[in-house]
Amino acid sequence: MIRTRVVIKYLGYILLFNALFLFISAVISFAHGENSVSALLFSALLTASLGSFPQIFVEKIEEISFHEGLVISVTGWIITCIVGMIPYYIWGGEFTLANALFESVSGYTTTGASILNDVEVLPKGLLFWRSSTTFIGGVGIILFVLLVLPEKKGVQSSFYRSEVSDLSKMSFRTRSRHIIRMIVTVYFTLIIVETILLKLFGMTFFDAICHSFSTVATAGFSTKNLSIAAYNNIWIEVVIMLFMLVSSMHFGLVYASMTNKKINIFTSRPARMYMFVTFIGIMLVAFQLTQEKVYGLGESLRYAAFQVISLASTTGLVTADTAKWPLFSIILLLYYSMQCGMVGSTAGGIKFDRIYLFFASVRKQLKSIIHPEGIYVVKMDKKIIDHGLELQIVTFIIAYLFTMMITTLLLAAMGIDGMTSLSASIATIGNVGPGFGEVSSLGNYGQLPNTAKYILSVNMLLGRLEIMNVFALFLLLFRKD
Repeated sequence: MIRTRVVIKYLGYILLFNALFLFISAVISFAHGENSVSALLFSALLTASLGSFPQIFVEKIEEISFHEGLVISVTGWIITCIVGMIPYYIWGGEFTLANALFESVSGYTTTGASILNDVEVLPKGLLFWRSSTTFIGGVGIILFVLLVLPEKKGVQSSFYRSEVSDLSKMSFRTRSRHIIRMIVTVYFTLIIVETILLKLFGMTFFDAICHSFSTVATAGFSTKNLSIAAYNNIWIEVVIMLFMLVSSMHFGLVYASMTNKKINIFTSRPARMYMFVTFIGIMLVAFQLTQEKVYGLGESLRYAAFQVISLASTTGLVTADTAKWPLFSIILLLYYSMQCGMVGSTAGGIKFDRIYLFFASVRKQLKSIIHPEGIYVVKMDKKIIDHGLELQIVTFIIAYLFTMMITTLLLAAMGIDGMTSLSASIATIGNVGPGFGEVSSLGNYGQLPNTAKYILSVNMLLGRLEIMNVFALFLLLFRKD
């Protein structure tokens, strides 16, 4: 039985965590004398009040069940997205109700898709709040909350099991609280180092911190209308490419690399294969851009490298208008928008590890057909993958593709053209951001019908929660026993 008071208590913690960043954003707005102070301050006070009531009126909770952790995890994301839209809606401008919700969901899910035609018109306080939503969503608000809560029986493990996929846990062989600290350590380290480098190469400190939030969270929100193309700085692009790539890799392997462990991003076979496949994509796109005379060789490599890494990592920052690229390059980029980064990272999508293990499972099945008497196993970094996890991977991929197909059909039924419908579906469920057609790299989602925005908002949440958690919650809530 799920205890409502337990769910409300922990939703209160989540609201308080959001209120902290709303207050910081209000202070930034006040310091710059902006007109967004009242919207941010009201939102902060409202969120803090709603978060405080459960702490005052609900008694202390000693332990929670896995089912309660699942409910808190899913509803926590939904409540957070609703709270996050309040300052946008109050401030106004382009933020209608549908637009405010879409922008909030896009930030928290680290999708980076925007409805804004003019980002630069936003006050700094609101821009910082927009970037903060990606920072909070990048590593997951549940894990942040767990970091500051006292360790209680069952709480850490219940939340951790509901928030982190079984596949991503394979590289972790320690207690959940230590894993959470390890993930957050990598997250903060990457943000701090990238901020310093971006500042050194020409960004203002404000832009550097906002883009670091966006890069390490693999989110894609920028403070500029032209995204990274606005800077036209090769060194800024190189720094962002490096951090997009690293942030899309398993944080356990990144931490192992930082602490000089044996299995790290350079020795792990899936990690090396992920980098190799990304490199192949860059070469193929650059080759065609050169052949079609879209750019010269140097520019083709520059733009292909940035866009392939950006979409493969699900970051979505841009340096070129990919809508004008040849069809072959667009199809390749759509593939990378589905494959995406690795499990255990801030990236969305199907995840490279799942595709890697899927083909390993296919190979095993083919061997079994040829040699029925043989016994074959699937391995990843010398660890045997049990049959149950293999089945989970196949189920997830099918559910992912089915959801993507349904979303595409719903958008097409509204009269949206085929390329826009398909790429918007891929980009939102994969938490990638930019697609093609009307939602291309230098376009936005603002012109889509409101109904489409609500559908894509749900799509983004399904992608961030990896679909199966949401389906499991519905099964749990509506079961008859």
